[in-house]
Amino acid sequence: MSELVARTGRHQQRYEDGCRLVAGCIPFRYSSVENDDGTSEKVVKVLMINSLSGPGLLFPKGGWEKDETVEEAAAREALEEAGVRGDLKHFLGHYTFKTKTLQDDISPEGLCRAAMFALLVKEELVSWPEQSTRQRSWLTIPEAVERCRHPWMKNALEGFSKWHAGQMVSSPKGENDVLSSASSPERH
Repeated sequence: MSELVARTGRHQQRYEDGCRLVAGCIPFRYSSVENDDGTSEKVVKVLMINSLSGPGLLFPKGGWEKDETVEEAAAREALEEAGVRGDLKHFLGHYTFKTKTLQDDISPEGLCRAAMFALLVKEELVSWPEQSTRQRSWLTIPEAVERCRHPWMKNALEGFSKWHAGQMVSSPKGENDVLSSASSPERH
């Protein structure tokens, strides 16, 4: 059992313009894959988790609370839902979506706006808060596109893929570089 505990409840939840504010990430790592000719290449894999409300896979995400930055919220959700820690590398953008399960007095239509980040995984925990209800799957980007449950998450994955391709073409940042506060999406 995990000594870490997931946050629950909505009393600290942030809202803006009738939308519940959400933070999440696309956790990723590199794996070596051997080619038919005996050479190997570095392939990026992304981490997805099962949905608790239906088929398909998701990226970790959840409510952004008043006592944390959006970056802290994204990292917390990765830890709580997927049991991974790492470095936020890039802000991928804001993605708006509707949900039936998160309707409340402030957002009766269930509108949410998610700030999504690329998270380079440094540690995969054996025990984490939601391990009893979540299964992790490491997938290539094409596999992730195929198994992704929500269109908005596919859009975020497309943004991740474009960012990652640009990182591989230009001089790649070192693995120790982290997201600078200057590129923070926080608007408060």
